[in-house]
Amino acid sequence: MKRVRLIVSYDGTNYCGWQVQDNETTVAGVINEHLSELLGEEIKIAGASRTDSGVHALGNVAVFDTETQIPAEKICFALNQRLPEDIRIQESDEVSADWHPRFQDSKKTYEYTIINRRFPDPTKRLYAHWEYGELDAETMKEAAEYLVGEHDFASFCSAGGQQETTIREIYSINVEKEGDIITIRVQGNGFLYNMVRIIAGTLIEIGKGTYEASKMKEILDAKDRNEAGPTARANGLKLVKIEYENA
Repeated sequence: MKRVRLIVSYDGTNYCGWQVQDNETTVAGVINEHLSELLGEEIKIAGASRTDSGVHALGNVAVFDTETQIPAEKICFALNQRLPEDIRIQESDEVSADWHPRFQDSKKTYEYTIINRRFPDPTKRLYAHWEYGELDAETMKEAAEYLVGEHDFASFCSAGGQQETTIREIYSINVEKEGDIITIRVQGNGFLYNMVRIIAGTLIEIGKGTYEASKMKEILDAKDRNEAGPTARANGLKLVKIEYENA
């Protein structure tokens, strides 16, 4: 028996999220199906991030145990020949039997993309949230700075999460505008249920002028989901990478 790690990228448009669900097509469910066929044994992968329906990823991480004699580093090649075009394994390798992607010290990086223009761009409709009113990216950037550091992020967590604590640490959060694209890039040690999308939704409201930048600190201190902005649409969110201290 050996444990294999996968680096997984996917377009989440056609999937009901990462996690296996009865009677729903999910990223993990599709990978399980094709891995099981490839290796001739029942495979159930465990992922680092349970991304929601419509959310994309460049570098989610998963592991599974197998009896196969196929070298771990070759599994990505064989599996990619079977997977649909919107899921690709970027790397596969062998890790220790007790290594699990959710129980390691790590840095997770997400990006939320906003297209800010009068009318939508149909070529970006699956990968960016559209806002027609002009957003003040500089004010959004100022507001985002209040979130850096270790805080109780209860105001930025949807009901239904399974976390034991709402305390997380954000290492950096940047808001950059290039042309009509605004990108929110956030890195932290972990994220609550819908946390990045709620941060994005709150920053959008600040960018509209609904709140001043300093309102972000009040929202953070309130520890109340009702104080924050709406949950931004899933299609703008992308899991960029997960970096482990002990890879």
